[in-house]
Amino acid sequence: MASKSEEEPSLGSSLGIVEEIKGIYRSLPPRPSIEEVEAATSTVETVNREEQMKLDEISMQEVPRGVSEELFSVLQELKKTVVLFQSHQQRREALHLLEQENMFNTFGDLIQRASQLVSGDTQNAKHTKLAEPTEKIVADVVISDQSLVKRPKEEEPEQKNFNLEKGLPSAGDGNGEKLSLMKVATLIENYGKSKTTILELRGRLVEQMEWLPVSIGKLCDVTEVDLSENRIMALPSTIGGLNALKRLDLHSNQLINLPDSFGELINLTDLDLHANRLRSLPASFGNLTNLIDLDLSSNEFTHLPETIGNLNSLKRLNVETNELEELPYTIGNFTSLSELRLDFNQLKAIPEAIGKIECLEILTLHYNRIKGLPTTMGNLCNLKELDVSFNELESVPENLCFAVTLKKLNVGNNFADLRALPRSIGNLEMLEELDISNDQIRALPESFRFLSKLRVFRADETPLEVPQREVVKLGAQEVVQFMADFVAKKDATFLPSTKMKKKGFWFWFCSIVCPRQR
Repeated sequence: MASKSEEEPSLGSSLGIVEEIKGIYRSLPPRPSIEEVEAATSTVETVNREEQMKLDEISMQEVPRGVSEELFSVLQELKKTVVLFQSHQQRREALHLLEQENMFNTFGDLIQRASQLVSGDTQNAKHTKLAEPTEKIVADVVISDQSLVKRPKEEEPEQKNFNLEKGLPSAGDGNGEKLSLMKVATLIENYGKSKTTILELRGRLVEQMEWLPVSIGKLCDVTEVDLSENRIMALPSTIGGLNALKRLDLHSNQLINLPDSFGELINLTDLDLHANRLRSLPASFGNLTNLIDLDLSSNEFTHLPETIGNLNSLKRLNVETNELEELPYTIGNFTSLSELRLDFNQLKAIPEAIGKIECLEILTLHYNRIKGLPTTMGNLCNLKELDVSFNELESVPENLCFAVTLKKLNVGNNFADLRALPRSIGNLEMLEELDISNDQIRALPESFRFLSKLRVFRADETPLEVPQREVVKLGAQEVVQFMADFVAKKDATFLPSTKMKKKGFWFWFCSIVCPRQR
């Protein structure tokens, strides 16, 4: 049987080892949270995917005519090296965190192993009094801070009111710090946990960040997202997972196209895509039947898909500053549309279907190549504003004068093409503003005198003779009054001459049929 003096050194040695284990543990930095680990994994996955896409794109480039294949090969290798370098920079933070997590897994395994060994020693020592505190010390190391031991995700305690960005700057704090791909991925993980409904990252992404983490699809409770004024070139297909999304602002980025999954955002009501590099929309875009406000301006569209006519909830559509050459006939399905802006395009005509949009109030078409308006324009019974300036307009259809709700009409700057206003323009009794500047109109129609509500009339550089330029300078109502007086004088002059003609005819007739007796 061993003596007490032989037992004590062994126990003391175990206590010393346990204390050393505790000291090592205390010296470790905080372990990454589960959200940070998932963010790092998402970051690496995103960078790897986009890196491969870029490398494939470079490999598919053809040698330009007149350039040696060997020289072009050097250029391709250089481009690929740049891509690999940029990817390495973006992955570095995430890989460091994942490596750190792996080391913590090792620490956890070793401490658990030490706990089991100490527990076994105390059993072999037959539960001596001094062994009990040794087991407790090691158990305290393991139990007191579970962050060292990797736990299943479902065992993570629920966090109600934690800092959403875990040390990251708030998107709205105004300190100007840019967020890397890794930080955005971490932010997404935390937002997903917190059930936050608004994500605001306007102008907050580093310039090198051209993609979003694939984990963005986890934000299934978010209703508003603002990613505008960054340099995003592509959206991941996982964006279709934002089932609750109602407002999405992506203006002023570098988007070239949208993924097919974009059509899964069926709850979208407001979508801003202006100032990107879009040339087309996916076929699934027509599924966004709840859209109310859509801004596609300042892109590179040459056409709109037929399926855009499915957006029958749309009230405002802005497609100005593109390269549109025609509009799909399906625009006639926009039964709720009140505002349509098509300025600065290459349109040569407007489809007759425009007359079906009875809710339309504002239609702007300036700076296009339109030669004529469809006769169906008269069906627009709610139209209040029409701008067809800076086109090649040769005439304004008489039918337009059936759109009696019109308040603003601009047909100016059609230069040598437009020579007359419709004769029945006086039907537009609600008209308040009219611009015919830089046209070739020489006389206003007589019905102009009925425009009693006209407040603004512009005819700069238009060679008007009726009325004269001096009258136009006096103001809109002076022009209206002039036309009223002009017509009255004309009628007054016309009636006597008619009577004289009638008298001369009867005098001649009677002199023949009933000659006077001499």
